[in-house]
Amino acid sequence: MHQPKFTALHNKIQELIDAIAHQNNNDAFLKIAEAEELIDSLLDFSDTDSDIVEISKYQILLKQLSQKIR
Repeated sequence: MHQPKFTALHNKIQELIDAIAHQNNNDAFLKIAEAEELIDSLLDFSDTDSDIVEISKYQILLKQLSQKIR
């Protein structure tokens, strides 16, 4: 399920994947930091369990991607 409130996070994760694919680690680390900030903001303002579940999926993906470039 792709909700509009997660669009910015989805786009940031896609930019991270693109940076990894182009082997641009500096840009990838920047995208990780930006995605983490977005996740923190979303967690602060989430009000439903379904939002928390969706955010946790992005957190897991972000963790896996960050391990890939380290």
